[in-house]
Parts: sequence; structure tokens; C-alpha cells
Amino acid sequence: MKAVAVNPARRKVGVVDHPAPALRADAEVRFRMLEVGICGTDREICSFAYGWPPAGFEHMVLGHEGLGVVLEAGAGVADLRPGDLVVPTVRRPCPHAHCAPCRAGRPDFCVTGDFVERGINRVHGFMTEEVVEDRAFLVKVPPALRDIAVLLEPLSVAEKGLEQYWNVQNRFGFGAPAPPNPRDKKCVVLGAGPIGILGAMAFKAEGFDVVCYSRSRKPNHKAELVESFGVPYVSSEEVSPRGLAEQLGRIDVVYEGVGHGHIAYDVMEHLGLNGVVILTGIPPDHDKTHLVKTDRLMRRMVLNNQIVLGTVNAGRNAFENGLRHMEQFIARWPEAVRQIITGRVDLRHAPDLLLGRPRGIKEVLTVSADS
Repeated sequence: MKAVAVNPARRKVGVVDHPAPALRADAEVRFRMLEVGICGTDREICSFAYGWPPAGFEHMVLGHEGLGVVLEAGAGVADLRPGDLVVPTVRRPCPHAHCAPCRAGRPDFCVTGDFVERGINRVHGFMTEEVVEDRAFLVKVPPALRDIAVLLEPLSVAEKGLEQYWNVQNRFGFGAPAPPNPRDKKCVVLGAGPIGILGAMAFKAEGFDVVCYSRSRKPNHKAELVESFGVPYVSSEEVSPRGLAEQLGRIDVVYEGVGHGHIAYDVMEHLGLNGVVILTGIPPDHDKTHLVKTDRLMRRMVLNNQIVLGTVNAGRNAFENGLRHMEQFIARWPEAVRQIITGRVDLRHAPDLLLGRPRGIKEVLTVSADS
């Protein structure tokens, strides 16, 4: 079957012939890929910055943002039938018995580093016609979410951020485990790409007072999209981080979705009491430096009980929470959430998209039709 793959040894990216999968265990599911999203991670792998093929292969099939339709299920799978929609998670647990997170079903917190990731690290991804996967790593998707479900993986980034935010805030030891009253919490989302926009939707759906802080001046399409679901858009070219803090009065949480450290640190200087910064981006490792006033930042963090946390990948629970929010998005902001996907392109043209400059907000590869 056809697949889009990277060959690091030959420094090639293209469409290849790839072995068709078959069920080998009762807990496995075979599904046909419908759509695969393209993100910055895919483009970085195609620049050969990282990405390791599975054992026995020169190439690795790309893609970790997938949506598929079930073709057959093993005898041990009781809740999936042909025709059901599924989204696969990305990270697979390490084999070590002493890794408590992996053994508890949370490989996103693996402590050994021996995990693998679909389309990223030592296991093939989803830019191909068919895939076989263990039922444990598949999330069943309601048919009503068919046209946006490919966004579930990037949304899971925000869902994990929200989960960790409430875990951090519940350290106080008073109040219920559930979010106490998010409506008096002010969230600044950095960036208006897919991660930022989906993060803004998730935080707003949870009741936060959300502002999107991004570079480009208005008017622009991203600003119009963000403001269409009630989130003000502020350009960093027009308003400084200090000016933003003065406008808001207090910043309780910063959700970084832009991938540039200096922006996060500039806003972090104006974080409020008990504030949390959630970092999701992975900036390129280069020699350029941005001066950070470390002593001043450290002083503020200590005196204000602030926390900075990094979050990578997401567990199954974050995908399931994402489905709950997606149903809210479709009910409340149907046009806005659909507009995040700005282009659908046939799988054959994937190399052009992977090696070229991003176009629009989220580009999606169409692998096959539903029928």
C-alpha cells in the first residue's frame, strides 16, 4: 500500500510502497485511514532534525494526527465494529516494570525514555492507507464529529495542560477536586496557530476569561476566527506584555502555543499570584539567545508561588476529554472550529506540504473516503 515516509539515511521524503498490516492478536483493530493532520513536528522530522525508523526499516511512515474507520476487530474487542470512527493516540509505553507511569497507562509521563511514538520515534505513523493498532490506544469518535475529529490529537495538548493546571492548583488543599470557579481566572493563550486556537477554545469552554496574544496585527484571518468565538485577540506588535497585564489586571495562567521561548518568558514576568505557565512548544535548538533576567524572574516566582510546567504528548484521558470539548465546540462555535482546517489535500501531495511553508492554519491530508 502507499504511504508517506521519511528515509533519514538517504535524506528523502516521499510516497513509498509499504507492507499492508494484518491482525495478529485478539485485542487488535485494523482500520482505514481517512485523514491525517500535518504539524510542525512532521516538518521538523522531514528536515532530519530527529525521527528514527522502526527496526528493520530504512524508512518511517510519518503522521501522528489521525482519523480512521474500522475495517475489522479482533475477537477480544467487544466495543468496536466495522464502520466505527477511531482516533489513535501517539505514544506507546516503555517495557520496563519499574516505570510506574507506563504501567498505569500514562506513557506521556514515562520515566525511562524508552517509549516509542507513532510517526515520530521508532514506530510507523498514520500517513498510509491502513493501520493495525491495539484497542487500548484507540479512542472511539461519535459520527457527529467526523469533519473535525482529526483535530483531536492537537486538542489533546490543551487537554493535558488543563488537567495539569488543575492538579497544580489543587495543591492548596482546600476546595473540591473539581475546578473551583474558573470564571474568575484569566488565561492568556500565546499564539493563534492550531495549538493556540484549540487551547483558547478548551480554556473558554471550561469558563476561563481568555485572551489570545499573538504577533500579527489585525485585521487577519486568525484574529477574526478567534474573536468569532468570543476570545479577544491582541497583537504583540501593538501591545507589550506589560501593557497586556495592565489591561487584564491579573494573569492567572499562560498557555503557550507558539513555540518561541522568549515570548513565554516576556509574558511570564507579569504572571499573577499563584499563577501557572504551561509550555507546549519545542523551539529549535540553536545558538541564538534571548536574554532572560533570571534573578528578577526567580524572585517573582518565589514571592508569588508561581509554577512553570512543560507538557509533552498526552494520555488517553486527554483525548477522551477532548471529545467532550469537541461536542461543545460543535454546539457553540461550529463555524469557528471547522475553520481551523484550512485545507484538505490528497495524500499524494503530502511531500509538497511537508517540505514547503505552512499554508493557512491546519493542513490535512485526505487518505481515503468514508465508503
